[in-house]
Amino acid sequence: AVLNEEELVRAAGIAIHFLDNVLEASRYPTPEIEAICKANRKVGLGIMGFADLLLHLEIPYGSPAAVQLADRVMGLVQGAAVAASRALARQRGPFPNFSISRYAEEGQPPRRNATVTTVAPTGSISMIAGCSSGIEPLYALAYQHVGEFIGIIEPHPLLLRALQRLGRLDPELLRDIELTGRISHRHDLPESLRTLFRVADEIPPAEHLAIQAAVQRHVENAVSKTINLRQEATVEDVRQAFVMAHQLGCKGVTVFREGSPRGQVLQV
Repeated sequence: AVLNEEELVRAAGIAIHFLDNVLEASRYPTPEIEAICKANRKVGLGIMGFADLLLHLEIPYGSPAAVQLADRVMGLVQGAAVAASRALARQRGPFPNFSISRYAEEGQPPRRNATVTTVAPTGSISMIAGCSSGIEPLYALAYQHVGEFIGIIEPHPLLLRALQRLGRLDPELLRDIELTGRISHRHDLPESLRTLFRVADEIPPAEHLAIQAAVQRHVENAVSKTINLRQEATVEDVRQAFVMAHQLGCKGVTVFREGSPRGQVLQV
């Protein structure tokens, strides 16, 4: 499998055009909100399905190759988004506040939108699209979603495909995956497969943040990212995660310790 970069760039350009149209089609709750939205025309194009892309390319989440790919993918999206916004400015005019923006101060070409990129959580829409959410790793290899969508999700299709190639689609293993949501404890499976299919709380905070920082470098707004911690995580573990996020220049980060809320949305 390879990433079709040309198609990614094309899609990003179309999406910016669409999002700029949304600003006109939207109905705003107050005149003040409408005025500021149309004065700056901020939009936020992002990505989802990043964990699935890594699985297709057989790259473990958080590895140096994954960080490099995150940097590449978001760099392409950002470049295409800015180019599309500048093209729209030539057709429709720049956002009204462009003349007092830092872009004008820096001598940059006019653009239609004050911001063009962000990375949203995409929790619900990624389920509709059948892909992983935002830039998150897989929460589990099989899990239950409580809320808008209720039901048992069967093991990840790319894992099933890998197990089929190994001749390991046996009921005992599949039942174990449904119950635990992971394969890291299955030493009867190849180590490379167990590494590739690590789930969110098996990935160290530093690796979560390395992915986020690589993406944030190419995002004008913020990046939605959760660092999943096991229930044994300490206050110091949480502190270190936030300090590291700050040092890497991440605009926002959420830390989620497994089992903390009474009823969490994703459950193994």
